[in-house]
Amino acid sequence: MPKVPDSRRIGRMAVNEVRALLERHGHIVQETDGSNDYGEDLHVTFVEEGQRTENAVLMQVKGGVSVRTRRGHRVRVGDHAENWRDGSLPVLCVVHDPERGGLFWANATRQLRRAQALRKSLRSIVVAADSVLDDARLEAFVQTMRRRLSREREGVCRWADMADVEFAPDDIVKPFENEVFEPMVFWQRRGDPYSVLLHHDLDWEPIRIKEEMLRFQPLPSVGHIILDDAEAHWLLGCFKSTGWWRRPTERPL
Repeated sequence: MPKVPDSRRIGRMAVNEVRALLERHGHIVQETDGSNDYGEDLHVTFVEEGQRTENAVLMQVKGGVSVRTRRGHRVRVGDHAENWRDGSLPVLCVVHDPERGGLFWANATRQLRRAQALRKSLRSIVVAADSVLDDARLEAFVQTMRRRLSREREGVCRWADMADVEFAPDDIVKPFENEVFEPMVFWQRRGDPYSVLLHHDLDWEPIRIKEEMLRFQPLPSVGHIILDDAEAHWLLGCFKSTGWWRRPTERPL
């Protein structure tokens, strides 16, 4: 009789655990046929109050001790980097390790985008030991992913990933590309007296800026950052259109 390899059993257990968790909470899970598995095992559509939402993710599922590290797990990227980073849906890596507590997850798309911003090649996705996926934490996980998907549709989630920051739902986020297609982002949090500039040429390091720092002569600049004329005028428009969001907010005692 032909022997069924252990790797298949472990892989099936992992996929079944993820599917069972998501379907137990009403979400729609479509499994990729084995012959068409090119790095994503599951297509997951989130459901809210019995209604299918517009939010979906892809999942790569792994199991067994082969992906363990001392502090968590690692999933090899292999030749999936471009697809996981630049695909139309975010890709999550989920690891099943019952001896360590069950399921753990990481956002592969975000990690690969951050590596790109740092001009690094990422060989593995890091799955932290505290990123647990279970019944108690699933709702928070789903809401986190739905907020991110909303920002993806706005075209700004990529820049948050590159800068390794999180945009709150009520943040004002204004993207811009200069004439050589270098992206940058103006970011205003409610009640903050300053704004934040995320800039391709600054390796996406968040820089605090204020309107009084903006200069047009002798060279367009904001603080120590040299701009071109279009960038300076764009920033001026951003400052003028968001002044009301910088007003102090009342804080509870």
